[in-house]
Amino acid sequence: MKITDKFGIPKMMTTCTETFGFSRKVAAAALIFVAAFILTLVIEFIRFAPPRGIVITSGPEGSIFNSNAVKYAAILARHGVTLKILPSQGSAENLARLGDPAGRVDIGFVQGGVTNAANTAELVSLGSVFYQPILVFYRGTGTVELLSGLAGKRLTIGSAGSGTRELSLKLLAANGIEPGGNTELLEMEGDAAAMALMAGMVDAVFLMGDSASAQVIRKLVRTDGIQMYDFTQADAYTRRIVYLDKLRLPKGCLDFGKNLPAHDIQLIGPTVELIAKPDLHPALTYLLLDAAREVHGNATLFHARGAFPALLEREFPISADARRYFTTGKSFFYRFLPFGLASLVNRMLVVFVPMLVLLIPGLRLIPALYKWRITLGIYRWYRALLALEREIFRQDAHHKKDEFLRRLNQIEETVNKMKVPASFADQFYALRGHIAFVRGRLQNNNL
Repeated sequence: MKITDKFGIPKMMTTCTETFGFSRKVAAAALIFVAAFILTLVIEFIRFAPPRGIVITSGPEGSIFNSNAVKYAAILARHGVTLKILPSQGSAENLARLGDPAGRVDIGFVQGGVTNAANTAELVSLGSVFYQPILVFYRGTGTVELLSGLAGKRLTIGSAGSGTRELSLKLLAANGIEPGGNTELLEMEGDAAAMALMAGMVDAVFLMGDSASAQVIRKLVRTDGIQMYDFTQADAYTRRIVYLDKLRLPKGCLDFGKNLPAHDIQLIGPTVELIAKPDLHPALTYLLLDAAREVHGNATLFHARGAFPALLEREFPISADARRYFTTGKSFFYRFLPFGLASLVNRMLVVFVPMLVLLIPGLRLIPALYKWRITLGIYRWYRALLALEREIFRQDAHHKKDEFLRRLNQIEETVNKMKVPASFADQFYALRGHIAFVRGRLQNNNL
């Protein structure tokens, strides 16, 4: 048995020829067209499927960035999507990974102001997800009024690749403290920096969520002899450094019984954005923003309930899918159906409906073109027959009877060899009848 017989191709071709009046060549072409169309549908349907796993670059183990990534992973797992967490040194390294065309990182947390990495022009933001204040802790009982008061001391500014280091250097530079001067700037991660401060090995530490855990920060607040720096010039900082926001830590919010802090503390800090590569699947954008709403949507010390995630366009353009999420919400299917089913239905609409819109006219065009081709062939010989008949009955044509018969025989012989489908039988036999009619008139007239 031939492989074509196994799939019933001869039967389908016979059905096409009998139903639509196609020749076998046209029927074969139609079947090839439909098969190619179905194959294209399958390929596109698979291509538009959201991946079942993505990678997020977070922060050091135990940092706020990393703990948030763990929460995201748990939420995505409920919808059948695996979120692989790739620890990093912080925002700067996250941005470098995202900007690497050969990298396999899809999304990452990046604090505002860390945009000096290469290859980041094509990256997009899914929105801001939380405020990230910079916390400065210092030893001593006296109050440090200005950051310039830390000159000449030993400071930890975060590890290389962290957003903490980037912002710390910027703030210190604004106060006349530069690397290489008489101020010792040490690169340490959050936990190591906190331990060094409590042990008296350094005089002050700069901490942010991409390098420090909430436990470390609470420990420092409760340690005697260590104070949190109050940014009394917060308004000026936010005007000079546009990506910074002014934040307030209310009196007693960390410990009501011990009244920690003992007074309102002004802080500054950027927002943290969820940055993604531009080819992130729209369905995953919705799922990630749902996770961000669940993780960051509650009230905190620095923002009200429902403030995040937020459509704040700063250093990166907001992706079109994220903008749609914030302005009009998720599409109908993602709103009311489980993620997997919504993705399936959405792909069917995106792929099958436009393809069917193209297929139906295409299938109608094939028989129309074929009919036009057959009709042109029949009309061609009608034109030849009409021209011959006009010549036969001209007054000076009496001596050309043999030539007329020869031409009429040629027309009849050619027409008889035509391969015409059954749907054109009436036109074919009408043409043959008219040839016979002209022949009779030619033979019955004494030319």
